[in-house]
Amino acid sequence: MKLLSAPASPFGRKVKIVAIEKGMMDKIEYVAMATAPSAPSETLARDNPLIKIPTLVLDDGRSLYDSFVICDYLDTLHTGSKVLPAAGTRRWEVLTVHALGSGIADAAILCRYENVLRPEALRWPDWTQGQMKKIAGGLDWLESNVAVIGNAGASDVDLGQVAVACALGYLDFRFADINWRVARPRLDGWFVEFSKRTSMQRTMPSA
Repeated sequence: MKLLSAPASPFGRKVKIVAIEKGMMDKIEYVAMATAPSAPSETLARDNPLIKIPTLVLDDGRSLYDSFVICDYLDTLHTGSKVLPAAGTRRWEVLTVHALGSGIADAAILCRYENVLRPEALRWPDWTQGQMKKIAGGLDWLESNVAVIGNAGASDVDLGQVAVACALGYLDFRFADINWRVARPRLDGWFVEFSKRTSMQRTMPSA
């Protein structure tokens, strides 16, 4: 299998963390792929009509895209505990936390595009502030509900935890100036503990 992604992508990182945690990274060839709304990759377009990362190209040539879909697929390839619980209350908690983590990452990426890719004369500060409000609201919820995220030091991880960790890592990487930790000590503590995992250390974002 080939994973088409970028070193800074929180969504690509999510896939890599799941693959590492479940002992499958050695079965995946990582292919660094540069793409942006203003400069879409024609190479990536051959495997994903949306021209988005991450994309997983299977050995038979089929492609899977959207990090959630890819992680769900990887979950079928191992016999260990699943990153997405099959049923019960915890399933809905994990799905909700995953949606929140992914939403924070989405908003952060949109702010990055607006502030870096869009010509300065065309930037829309109110729009950026709206995205940052989503980020702040998501972080505040996580701070108030850190127990719902789950034990950061547990032997197994779930997809909600991974999504949150990847979002926080992306904020540290691209938006260190907002210093999200100041008013969120419990979330900070959770992230510090979760970041000790080998899978997190091996997938640190880079430019």
